[in-house]
Amino acid sequence: MAAWGERLAGVRGVLLDISGVLYDGGEGGGAAIAGSVEAVARLKRSRLKVRFCTNESQKSRADLVGLLRRLGFDVSEGEVTAPAPAACLILKQRGLRPHLLVHDGVRSEFDQIDTSNPNCVVIADAGEGFSYQNMNKAFQVLMELENPVLFSLGKGRYYKETSGLMLDVGPYMKALEYACGIEAEVVGKPSPEFFKSALQEMGVEAHEAQR
Repeated sequence: MAAWGERLAGVRGVLLDISGVLYDGGEGGGAAIAGSVEAVARLKRSRLKVRFCTNESQKSRADLVGLLRRLGFDVSEGEVTAPAPAACLILKQRGLRPHLLVHDGVRSEFDQIDTSNPNCVVIADAGEGFSYQNMNKAFQVLMELENPVLFSLGKGRYYKETSGLMLDVGPYMKALEYACGIEAEVVGKPSPEFFKSALQEMGVEAHEAQR
């Protein structure tokens, strides 16, 4: 306990991942990882600020929080930093209109974004939406642009569900990068800007946080 106390000396906040740390997704919403509900509750009872930082891009924040609550976690939508809302902020700031290759479960996050006459592409973990037709359409949009811009909500290679390992958005991002000769802008982990935004929302400095 003393060693743990020393490790947390000067720490004011904790960033927690969600998928694969708090729960494993799957049929019926998945299952909480043993001890995770109690660990979150204990952190929230402490003096530490807690924020949930996720690359989840198949669900809206509202749906994700609803799932976590059903699994027993004490979490609110305002405590979650996710890539889709962060991407929307970037799109608005830069006046970009995306072609979306995303999962239907997260599409509502982009309801206030103009998607007409796209001048960039946003891809996320689209699951079954990663068909040849959809990937080729994203490729065509990028190739028709004078200055193609590709945003990827995370760049993970794979993740774990209760049924086994699943391909993440990273391999599809790499395919578009290779085909178009461009480099994607990653919104989400491991982007330093994504972590910085989570820290700002939590009100702590980088040296005061543990993840």
